[in-house]
Amino acid sequence: MSLRRSLLGAAIAAGLLATPAAAETNFKFAFQGSFKSLDPYSLNETFTLSMLSNVYEGLIRRGPDLQIQPALATGWEVVEPTRWRFTLRKGVKFHNGNDFTADDVLFSADRVRAEGSDLKTRIPADAKFVKVDDHTVDVVLSSPNPILHYEWATWSIIDKEWAEANDSVRVTSASDQSATPISLRANGTGAYMIESHEAGVKTVMKANTNWWDAANKPGNADVVEFSTIGSDATRVAALLSGEMDLVYPVPVQDIKRVDANAATKALIGPELRTIFLGFDQRRDELIYSNVKGKNPFKDIRVREAFYKAIDIEAIKKKVMRNLSTPSAIMISPFMFDKAAGFKRHDYDPEGAKKLLAEAGYPNGFEVGMDCPNDRYVNDEAICQASVAMLARIGVKINLNAQPKAQYFAKVLASGGYDTSFYLLGWTPGSFDSWNVLTNLHGCRDDKGKGGAFNLGGYCNPAVDALSAKVLVENDPAARLDLIEQAYKITTDEIAYIPLHQQGLAWGVSSKVEVAQRADNQLMLYYVKK
Repeated sequence: MSLRRSLLGAAIAAGLLATPAAAETNFKFAFQGSFKSLDPYSLNETFTLSMLSNVYEGLIRRGPDLQIQPALATGWEVVEPTRWRFTLRKGVKFHNGNDFTADDVLFSADRVRAEGSDLKTRIPADAKFVKVDDHTVDVVLSSPNPILHYEWATWSIIDKEWAEANDSVRVTSASDQSATPISLRANGTGAYMIESHEAGVKTVMKANTNWWDAANKPGNADVVEFSTIGSDATRVAALLSGEMDLVYPVPVQDIKRVDANAATKALIGPELRTIFLGFDQRRDELIYSNVKGKNPFKDIRVREAFYKAIDIEAIKKKVMRNLSTPSAIMISPFMFDKAAGFKRHDYDPEGAKKLLAEAGYPNGFEVGMDCPNDRYVNDEAICQASVAMLARIGVKINLNAQPKAQYFAKVLASGGYDTSFYLLGWTPGSFDSWNVLTNLHGCRDDKGKGGAFNLGGYCNPAVDALSAKVLVENDPAARLDLIEQAYKITTDEIAYIPLHQQGLAWGVSSKVEVAQRADNQLMLYYVKK
């Protein structure tokens, strides 16, 4: 063999060997809403938490079937009724190379409960975090708490050293339009690192080859590109053309088209999220209404009239195309064993008119309604349908539908809860009723402390008392009874109008495998292409 041929063969062989190492697996996906701040405590919203859970990690994580798994903590135990001990994983590095230690857990516990945080309820306000050693942390409580760690999959642990060095100790709240380093850059321990971030437009992530669990990673996506595509038609077209590997949600009217295309498939499944309508029941006068000097929503007859005006079956069939399950309470029946004992108010527009007349509004009244238009499945269409239904009983709704970034900034405005009537969705991060009772029904004081997402200010001390008992009750049967009592009060008082649990509809390339979780969180380390 000639020297020239030998060198050529060696070059070809070297090229063949080098190609697999150089090739990267790119995964592109789109969601209807935007991804704004990278501060993991900025917004308690599923999509934002899902994105950041790929970059940051909690002491626990949840698998595809939502079971709790060890993450930054390898184990935990209740050493005393009011003291939990967490053993931290050794050898974990943040993306910048810093070591993960107990100091980061203590720092994160303080920061998540600080002013501006939207995730304060992840940890009891009076819980004390004690450093036993660099890889052991005790949590001392004022009372027993059997579900202390249930929501910690989305409590991201932050690098104390990096945060202090980068002016990122302060939390950037959802209503704060100013940028801080942590809202623009990320430094977690997770499976993916942020390579670039155009807030509200596009985010590129690269696989963290130094991730502590890289050897067990089921997926193979090396580079992940996320884009916001607000238009339903454009989003579906991007999937069908092959521009995107995954898009969600798929509009219910397009599911068959996605399934009929040989290169794509629709993933359909139940979601745990409850979509509902809420009212301002706290102010003495509504800020968006033609009724002056009083608040109509303080009258249960008005709230019941609104409830009876909503034709939930019409919303299910015409708006949701049967991709929803009407709900009588504020939690999915998958998470509450006694849900079947609760029934919705019947659709009864004539009865609703009588109730309004009895309450002193025979000709109805006018009120503003806040609604996101890119957050939930057919959210604006649900609001428009509700507007039409309420018009039949004489109520004029002035609909303010906005992208989720503006919507949440408004309704959560610095704790002021700037809304009179609104649509919202809620998935309890703990998959437990205490989360619903405390976040959506807990009494708020004048400074906004209390139920963090109780935008309307519903308050009943009896519900708060039951919620407090639910938190510390270890007997499952007794706990279930307490929860039932609380829901009985809140449904009798029409704290909210529950609508339905929406269904999941993702569009995926036939070349891609993903894990579709019932909490609608996309974990990128399961993506296989």
